[in-house]
Amino acid sequence: MGRVAIVTGGTRGIGRAISVGLKNAGYKVVANYFGNVDAARQFSEETGITSMRWDVGVYAECEAAVAKIAAEQGPVEVVVNNAGITRDAVLHRMSPGMWEEVLQTNLTSCFNMARLTIESMRERGFGRIINIGSVNGQAGQYGQVNYAAAKSGIHGFTKALAQEGAAKGVTVNAIAPGYVDTEMVRAVPPAVLEKIIARIPVGRLGRAEDIARCVLFLVADDADFITGSTLSVNGGQHMY
Repeated sequence: MGRVAIVTGGTRGIGRAISVGLKNAGYKVVANYFGNVDAARQFSEETGITSMRWDVGVYAECEAAVAKIAAEQGPVEVVVNNAGITRDAVLHRMSPGMWEEVLQTNLTSCFNMARLTIESMRERGFGRIINIGSVNGQAGQYGQVNYAAAKSGIHGFTKALAQEGAAKGVTVNAIAPGYVDTEMVRAVPPAVLEKIIARIPVGRLGRAEDIARCVLFLVADDADFITGSTLSVNGGQHMY
């Protein structure tokens, strides 16, 4: 029987590729979503993966979801914290709401999901938590003070939690993607996108599958000596 895995933001873009990759590797996957109900329904129809709606930034909703998944699927042993949003603006034009929404969805969600699953992982002597950061959390990005702060916070969160879980068989790692060919990146104006690609030494955007392969590597049972690490997957754009 496959291990139970939750992928937040798991029905579109990078999250979709991660969900599909885990399913193909034999995991029992539940893909979280919140905003796009139609896309989630289509995702489940196409992949056969269970999709489930809750707001990862709200602790009570995460608590109810994790309890339901554990009761129906079994104990959660893999969590991929992938959910993320952007609310871009330069700081002097950024509202408190834009700051709070991004921090809650991108960073507080990691606390919520890890907090609600790690005790079971520790008791069972096995757990894998993967947090999806960003090259912009490593290098910063104009107009993304909120996003860069949240993603940078993920990297510190990962290192601290890895120290807490190591002796109990729980590994915690991060992946920091560069610019990946997803709906979010395709929304960038073509002229700007051209400049972005010009700064990537390998000469292309990343693919969602590039990130999914890294997740599969880190969640494997025999990846137990890798914890507290951030794997940068950015085509050489930022060497950290």
